[in-house]
Amino acid sequence: MNDQYDVVVVGAGPGGGSAAAIVAEAGYKTLLIEREAVPRYHIGESLMPEVYWPLQRLGMLDRMREAGYVVKSSVQFVSANGKESDPFFFREHDDRECSATWQVERSKFDEMLFQRAAELGADCVDRTRLLEVHFDGDRATGVRVRDAEGKDHDITAKVVIDATGQQSFIANKLKLKQVNPELKKIAIWRYYENARRDPGENEGATIILQTTHKNSWFWFIPLSNGVTSIGCVGDRDFMLSGRGTPAEVYDEELAQCPGLLARLEDATRVGDVRATKEFSYWTTRHAGDGWVLVGDAFGFIDPVYSSGVYFALEMGVRAGDAVVAGLASGDTSAAQLGSWTEEFKAGTQWLRKLVNVFYTKEFSVGRFLRDYPEHRGNLTDLLIGRIFYDGAGNLFDDLDPALQQAVAKAKM
Repeated sequence: MNDQYDVVVVGAGPGGGSAAAIVAEAGYKTLLIEREAVPRYHIGESLMPEVYWPLQRLGMLDRMREAGYVVKSSVQFVSANGKESDPFFFREHDDRECSATWQVERSKFDEMLFQRAAELGADCVDRTRLLEVHFDGDRATGVRVRDAEGKDHDITAKVVIDATGQQSFIANKLKLKQVNPELKKIAIWRYYENARRDPGENEGATIILQTTHKNSWFWFIPLSNGVTSIGCVGDRDFMLSGRGTPAEVYDEELAQCPGLLARLEDATRVGDVRATKEFSYWTTRHAGDGWVLVGDAFGFIDPVYSSGVYFALEMGVRAGDAVVAGLASGDTSAAQLGSWTEEFKAGTQWLRKLVNVFYTKEFSVGRFLRDYPEHRGNLTDLLIGRIFYDGAGNLFDDLDPALQQAVAKAKM
């Protein structure tokens, strides 16, 4: 590491890796640091098809095709009584190559981004911990970090890109983080070998399965080498209300998920149970003079629609472009570095609304689509991640009243 850079990016997940690659490719002196040793484990393995475009921008599509990841061509939903929906095949809505995506091992995927940033000219250093972001008044001016040997370094920078994930370093420092009180979730997951997958094109599908009581749901994400990621998400108070260890809670909820039990009849557990909080939160400001937030440091919605990696990549590219333009013009103000954020939030609001629909127990999306089949394409767009266009939220013109009616009817 040197002691002076144009840009320091903190955190080498999808947001930080993509931002560092964009800035370094433009010729600016860039440092990307990661607290853990790369490669490192991370959850968040299912990608939305719209990752195609930021990955294309980063020059990584051929590497993705050659990496051996499971191809994801669809998503499917299973009701509380085990009834399976028809798969949402993305190609039926759009037959271009961009309508297929991947299920990834994040250690490998994030390492690919780390290496790509290095290829494009960034100094990429792992096992390096952020200790402090330096400010001169309201302007970020650099960072203090501790390297793998325990030595501290003060590094000046014209821009700091915070990609510290749920640690949200700058947002916590400046008290910018707002938790959604209705989406305080906990995720508990483990891995299985030989879980039953569907034949044919639906083999790589992400499957979302409800439990009988609808207080939790499971994800089913097929990975390479016959391994499947299977996780349970529920309200924090429900999942942690004195019910025992995370493994015991997981097993209790699994027993209440008939749609999943059949898929695990011949499966073998691999490794230990893991758990993490999956709180939905947003930040009240996303950029300031000399700093900008990307990825989970910016905000996190919910794991149900697998939007996290796509959003992080998209934010990384957009923030990287804003930083490059700002450095070129000598303007690293909050307005310039955050110039992309309002458009980004306008698109992502539709996924936030769809998450709220999913957690409304009284409402059935399947029934809604039977009543309004004309919205199936719009819904598929949202599941693909295609949200940045006029009309992306048109289905809510009919969905919002139907949702209100279903909730009111349930209270009668």
